[in-house]
Amino acid sequence: MTRTITAEQQAFVEAVKDFVRRECGTRERRLELTGGGTRTHSDELYRKMAGLGWLGVAIPEELGGAGGGMVDACLFLEETAYGMAPIGGHGPARITAGVYQRFGTPAQRESVLKRFCEGSVLAISMSEPGAGSDVGALTCRAERTADGWRVNGQKTWCSNAHFADSILLIARTDSSGDKHQGLTMFHVPAGTAGLDIRQIDTMGGREVNDLFFTDLELPADAVVGEVDHAWRQLMGGLNTERLILAAMMLGTARRAFDDTLAYIKQREQFGQPIGSFQALAHRIADLATELECCTLLVYSVAAQVDSDPARLLPRQASMAKLKVTETAKRIALEGMQMMGGYGYATEYEMERHVRATVVSTIYGGTSEIQREIIAKTYGL
Repeated sequence: MTRTITAEQQAFVEAVKDFVRRECGTRERRLELTGGGTRTHSDELYRKMAGLGWLGVAIPEELGGAGGGMVDACLFLEETAYGMAPIGGHGPARITAGVYQRFGTPAQRESVLKRFCEGSVLAISMSEPGAGSDVGALTCRAERTADGWRVNGQKTWCSNAHFADSILLIARTDSSGDKHQGLTMFHVPAGTAGLDIRQIDTMGGREVNDLFFTDLELPADAVVGEVDHAWRQLMGGLNTERLILAAMMLGTARRAFDDTLAYIKQREQFGQPIGSFQALAHRIADLATELECCTLLVYSVAAQVDSDPARLLPRQASMAKLKVTETAKRIALEGMQMMGGYGYATEYEMERHVRATVVSTIYGGTSEIQREIIAKTYGL
């Protein structure tokens, strides 16, 4: 795929590829690292990557990172996803780290970001049973107390909360105005009294959780950013969140494509490789073209972010998330179809690619929401 990157960045890509190939390059090794596939995250592997300085590739050097930019982060996310590295905690943690980097106090940035670079997993909790795409409808409430804040309510679909070191909570602190006002972010350390985490079983295994807050007490300095202005802070981080998700799915899409291509080249029916039949060859041509478009889009937007990190790119970031996740889903489903029954069998990875790509069009803002955002940037 076409990526305009420096020689140093290409060397970084090769180093990541080599590491992933050695450490988790076989299905057997990945199963070993994940308890037979029951977990999405291997702390052992993650800590090794932290030791190489890769987790903080886009975190400032003074906070323990490598001082790189969004292009560097996308390269790491894409290559680890392509290699199917079991580091399911990284994407959400990288999104959450970005919030602390932009809006945290000096003490929060010093503590949280340094621990992130060292292998700490972070989670962010927005969705509620009655507030998914409509984040402004959330009702989990934080009320002021003499010493800080008291939180009560329920959250859901919180990725990785069951093994995260801390959770970035978005709660309602004022109901008197517009629903997008009166929201505040809070730093909630793991194990805080009053927090009950219950895992949700899904097609992808146990990745997400329900969170129940019952009189959970937080100190005044747990606020991240400004009280009542979490919505504005969330909007300021959308470039990062959507690009992270797009880069991850770009890697998965590439892997699904390559797995499909390898299969149809060696699988024979009617005396010849099935890839030689025009019906499949033309599908591959279309998918390869779409994949090339996705690569160009992701790295174009990443480069724009690096050229002006403060600039909001709602149209471009939403386009990247929409285009890549929908293309990844199409590639995986087409791959399953071309592989026939083997695509559905768990001894092959295609069924996992399908599960991973289908849900990618839902989390981080559904495809429908991305289309709404893009349309609004055109005055519609």
